Amino acid sequence: MTTRNTIRFLLAACSLLASAAFAQGFSAVVSPPRFEDSAKPGTTYRNVVEIDNMSAEPAHFTVRTADWMLLPDGGVQFTDALAADSCRPWVGIEADELNLSGNGKRRYRFEVQVPADAPRRECRFALLIEGDPEPVRNSISIPVSGRIGVIVYLSIGDAAPRLEITGQRVARLDGQDVPALRVRNDGDAHGRLQGFVDGTDARGRRYAFAPSSSPIMPGETRDIALQPQADDPASPPPALEFPVKLQGRLDSGTQRIDIAATVAR
Repeated sequence: MTTRNTIRFLLAACSLLASAAFAQGFSAVVSPPRFEDSAKPGTTYRNVVEIDNMSAEPAHFTVRTADWMLLPDGGVQFTDALAADSCRPWVGIEADELNLSGNGKRRYRFEVQVPADAPRRECRFALLIEGDPEPVRNSISIPVSGRIGVIVYLSIGDAAPRLEITGQRVARLDGQDVPALRVRNDGDAHGRLQGFVDGTDARGRRYAFAPSSSPIMPGETRDIALQPQADDPASPPPALEFPVKLQGRLDSGTQRIDIAATVAR
C-alpha cells in the first residue's frame, strides 16, 4: 500500500452522509458512507470501501486522504494541511488511482497502522474519491469534478464520548419548529444521540421524537433537533404547539441519557 498525506483543498462542498455523486463525467456510488470503529495501539486496522461505477462508460478515479472539520451547520470542510493532531500519517491506501469498467465495481482497501505508543484518542480522517475534471460550459468554461468523502472515525484504546444535556430550545428544521437539545461532549471521541423519546405538545398530542444523527465532536456543544414522528410514515411531520414536554431516554453507544425537559418558545 502507498500512503498519500496531501490533497488539494476541496472547492465543492461534500456532505458527511454523501454516498453517491452524479456530476458531468462522474457517476459513482460508494459504500459505506462512513466508518465508526475502534483499534488498539500497536495494531493495524483494515477495512474496505466498495466503489460502483454507475455509468456504462469506463471511469477513472483518484483517491486521497484528507483532514476535515465539522461546521456549525453540519457541513464538512476538508483540507490538505495536516491538522495538529492528524492521524493521516498512520493511514495507508491501496492505490492513488483506479479505473473501473462501465457498470464495474471495486473493493478498495485502506488501513491504519496505529503506533504502539498512541495515546487514547479518536483518529479521524476522510477518504476522497474524485472523478476526472470535465468542462462545464456556461459563459465561462470551468472544469468541474465530482467528489465523494467517506468519513472514518477510529477510537484508539478506550476513547469514548461522554455526552451531557445542558439545555434545550426551539429550532427550525425543514420549515417547522421542533424541540432541540443542547448537548455537550466532554469525552475524547465523537458521539450521536440515538433512539426515541416521548413528547407531549401544548394540545396534549403525544408523539415519539427522533434525534438528528449529527455527531457531537469531543469538546463541542451542539444543538440536536428532535423530529416528531407521524403515525403514517408517508405523512409529513406534525406541526407542534409549544411548550413541548419531553420524557424518556436516549442512547449514545453504551451511555444512557435520561431526558426530562420542557421546551418553550
